[in-house]
Amino acid sequence: MLGESHDLLHEFPDLENKIAALRADKPEFARLMDDYDALDARVRNFEELGTPVADETIEELKKERLLLKDRLYVMLRA
Repeated sequence: MLGESHDLLHEFPDLENKIAALRADKPEFARLMDDYDALDARVRNFEELGTPVADETIEELKKERLLLKDRLYVMLRA
């Protein structure tokens, strides 16, 4: 869905406390989460503002966002 939020709290509401704890205690997690949030905002801006951009570019950004989310999820489940 265009412009839909994919922030980690929206994606994993049941892990809210763990997300907060890891963000506070693990600099690598915090950095990856910042990267993920920035990438998510970039994708949403392209979608919502209708900025001219190649479909391939959007798809690559979405794939990168998914890879970051997977890495973060692995850290959340460790």
